[in-house]
Amino acid sequence: MEELKFIPGNKFSKDRNTLPGLSEQETDEIKAALEAGDLSGAAYVVHRSDELFKNTELNIAITGESGAGKSSFLNALRGLGDEDKEAAKTGVVETTKEPMPYQHSKYRNVIFWDLPGIGTPAFQPDSYLEQVTFNRYDFFVVIASERFRANHAKLAQEIHKMGKKFYFVRSKVDLDIYNEKHKKSFNEERTLEQIRNDCIEHLCGEGMSSPQVFLVSSKEFQKYDSSKLQKTLLKELESHKKFLFLLALPNLSKPILEKKKKALQRQIWKQALKSCTIAAVPLPVLSVKCDVGILVDNMRGYCESFGLDDSSLFILASQVGKSVAELKGVIKSPLAKNISEEMAEKQLTKAAGKGLILAKHFISMIPVVGTIFAAERSFTVTYRMLNNFLDDVAEDAQRVLIKALETEEKTNE
Repeated sequence: MEELKFIPGNKFSKDRNTLPGLSEQETDEIKAALEAGDLSGAAYVVHRSDELFKNTELNIAITGESGAGKSSFLNALRGLGDEDKEAAKTGVVETTKEPMPYQHSKYRNVIFWDLPGIGTPAFQPDSYLEQVTFNRYDFFVVIASERFRANHAKLAQEIHKMGKKFYFVRSKVDLDIYNEKHKKSFNEERTLEQIRNDCIEHLCGEGMSSPQVFLVSSKEFQKYDSSKLQKTLLKELESHKKFLFLLALPNLSKPILEKKKKALQRQIWKQALKSCTIAAVPLPVLSVKCDVGILVDNMRGYCESFGLDDSSLFILASQVGKSVAELKGVIKSPLAKNISEEMAEKQLTKAAGKGLILAKHFISMIPVVGTIFAAERSFTVTYRMLNNFLDDVAEDAQRVLIKALETEEKTNE
């Protein structure tokens, strides 16, 4: 298990001297509070930082020509199928007449915008961005289903001029593969490379310099360049928005599951500190004090982020042609709805029996902060409990993914 050794050099911070999930200023405030023996003051800084995260909004614009599969891609990025209840409307004709917002089902501050098709008489590249309220969005995904044309390149150039990022996505790749499979000379990797090279050639012909194109299938979102696209978006987002987007991503690849686990691990010390100092009450039997409600909220949050809740499992089961019972059958930890305060107390008891191993890590890496926390057995026990639970949930998510893709993998062998 990755423990406190990650704190000085966490990947979510530009400054190696900051604590995970905090700015340099917030780190200084916490250190000052701890040096003064003010745990409540330190916890308040963490609470304020978490409130900032809760109020952070991420707006993602999906655009392209009419019929390119914008709505289907938006649904796939939200972990939904086109027929699901909260899915964006799809069709063979243009169904989007004005920018339509779709909130993530669990992370309501992540908003996906289905923009009207470019190139129609009502939406031309030179006026399009103003018409769709350009400044609202954090970045743009520009989609084409066959080849990229002048309209795509012109729009990308306008986005670049205004200081925003854009990403080219070639959609419906599964159809190209299906249509080519009957050929005796068929080779999937070679076909994909031909599609990619064709896209790049057309974009270069329209004046784009070294364009990067991601090949995606909304119906088989775990395949092709989907994982590479998600990693690229994460790499280029900042701080809270990076973390928020990561939590909202569908659990369809092992790399994304691993990134989620590491990101959540880096936040655990904050939740342990809050739990031990905000409205803390002593627990029976244990010589620790903590807010069990904070622990329950985090445990439920872990389950929901990894798709271990009824709605997520139902959607995944329908997408992969499995029953919900099959997916639940490989899960060992409780689902989100079954997590209670009594369960949290049992987890604390389990963690308390494993000693105070974590304290020495904190002391060796951050002497001032570590010494204060080491004196607080509550922090150490709570920290270990959340780490243990996160380990279990992440392992369950891996098992669910393997089970979900089991038939497909056997077919491809």
